Amino acid sequence: MFVVTGVTGRTGAVAAQALIDAGVAVRVVVRDRAKAARWAAQGAEVAVADLADAAALTRAFAGARGAYLVKPPNYALENLFEHADVTARAVADAVRAAGLPKLVLLSSVGADRPDGTGVIATNRTAEQRLAELGIPVVFLRAAYFMENWARVVDPVRTQGILPSLLVPVERAIPMVATEDIGRIAADLLREDWAGIRKIGLAGPMAYSPGDIAAIFARALNRPVRPVALEPSAWAGVLAMNPFSTAAIDGFIELNRGLNSGHIDFGSDDTVELRQGRVPFEQVAEEILRA
Repeated sequence: MFVVTGVTGRTGAVAAQALIDAGVAVRVVVRDRAKAARWAAQGAEVAVADLADAAALTRAFAGARGAYLVKPPNYALENLFEHADVTARAVADAVRAAGLPKLVLLSSVGADRPDGTGVIATNRTAEQRLAELGIPVVFLRAAYFMENWARVVDPVRTQGILPSLLVPVERAIPMVATEDIGRIAADLLREDWAGIRKIGLAGPMAYSPGDIAAIFARALNRPVRPVALEPSAWAGVLAMNPFSTAAIDGFIELNRGLNSGHIDFGSDDTVELRQGRVPFEQVAEEILRA
C-alpha cells in the first residue's frame, strides 16, 4: 500500500488515480475527511492529517510501502519559509517513527541553489530535511508548471493578451504538465532504488510566452499576443492573489531567477532528466474548458 498526499490538488490526485487504476492499494491523506469521498468510493483508505502534525502523519504512514509527498507552501503566511521548515521536520519525524521505507517528494527545478530562488527555497528546505532520513528518497524536481498560465486566462480570453513575468517573451524554458508529474510520481513509487535520487522533469518541449500565446490563439481562433510586464508592476500583479508580502517577494525573486537562467536544470549535474508527454496544447484546452 502506498500513501499519497495532496489529493485535493493536481499532482496528488493524478498519482493516486494512477495507482488505483493499476490495482495498487492506496491510502490518501487529507485534512478534511469530506474531501476524500471520491477516493473512499474507489476503495482507498483515508487518513486525516495536517502535514505539520507529526503524530497524525505517523499514523498515516504506518504500514505503507512508500509515500508521495506534496508539500505546498502556505503563501498566505508571512512566515512561510519558517513554516515550511516546521512542516519538513514534522514529515521527517513521522517517516522515522512509522518506519516508512521510501519516499517521493515533489520538489522544483532550482532546489539545488542555496539562494536566489524565492519560494523554491521551501523545496530546498524539504529536500535537506528528508535527505537526512537515510532511506531511499526521490526528489522529483518539476519544471515550471504549464497550469500556471491558467492565472492569466481572463485577459487571454477578453483582451487577446498574455501577461507574462517571464521575459523576454521569445525565450523558451522547460515546462511540465501536472498530469505528467502525478503519473511519473506513481511510477517512481513502484520502482526500487537506493539512496537519494534527484529527477528533473520537463514536458516534451520547452515553451516561451510567445509559444504559449500562439497556442491559446489557435485554440480560441483569435489573435493572442504576449505582453512582458515591467518588473515595477510585478508586485501589484502578484498582490491580486491571496499572497503575503513574503510570498510576493518570493515570487518576484523566483521569476528573476528564471529570467536570468539562475534557476535551471543545468545547475545540478547529478540530476536525472525525464521527459513528460503532455504538450501545452492539451493543457490549454483544459484551461479554456474550466
